[in-house]
Amino acid sequence: MILRISRRPAKAGIAFGLVALLAGCAAESKSGGDPGARPLPAGSTCQSIKAELAALDSRGVPAKVEAVWQNKKVSEKDKADAGRYNQLLNYYLSGRCHV
Repeated sequence: MILRISRRPAKAGIAFGLVALLAGCAAESKSGGDPGARPLPAGSTCQSIKAELAALDSRGVPAKVEAVWQNKKVSEKDKADAGRYNQLLNYYLSGRCHV
């Protein structure tokens, strides 16, 4: 039996995670606990972060993030790419670039 692995579950998992994160932020802001947007790293803009995320996305890094999260064996370069993707995503969301 041959199993075909689709990228859709990985993308769906990442999308679900983002939705859950944003829903949690929305729920938290109702109680007055919203700390507001965090400053972006020096020299970064929402557009530059979004462009780098898009470049990593086009190289298939979200699937590598999922593989790292599932403790699958991946190369050091893939781990580094996954770490950078998560870091950029954190900057993008905490900087309120998505709003």
